[in-house]
Amino acid sequence: MALKVGDQAPDFDLKDQHGQDFNLNNALGQQHLVLFFYPKAHTPGCTKEACAFRDSYEIFKDAGADVIGISAGNQTSHHRFGEKHRLPFTLLNDKNNKVRKLFGVKKTLGILPGRVTYVINKKGTIIHIFDSQLNFSGHIDKALEVLQESI
Repeated sequence: MALKVGDQAPDFDLKDQHGQDFNLNNALGQQHLVLFFYPKAHTPGCTKEACAFRDSYEIFKDAGADVIGISAGNQTSHHRFGEKHRLPFTLLNDKNNKVRKLFGVKKTLGILPGRVTYVINKKGTIIHIFDSQLNFSGHIDKALEVLQESI
């Protein structure tokens, strides 16, 4: 079942692009989190979205949020993707799509992994969800709008 605004974000553990452990609950408390699920690294749409998050990263930081990308694949692919595009944020490897399923991120047209962004406040409550496979900039714009309203 898909999560909705007002739900608590479920805790999870994944490895990042550097092989380090990441735990959602450990990341909460100090700042808001913007989790964006993207279909696959190194594809045109995902590159455009990740680079848009990169280009707005300082604005997110100023709004009190950190950005985290989540996709299937492997650590090497995520590491190369982050290095190639100078992504300043964490990329998490959800190789079995367990976190994608935990959040209820649905496939587009039944085949493509969904592209969904969640804004989670410091207490772990989901305060915004944006779901669009093609509106890459909307993920960034809407998340920033919600964060700036909550400051």
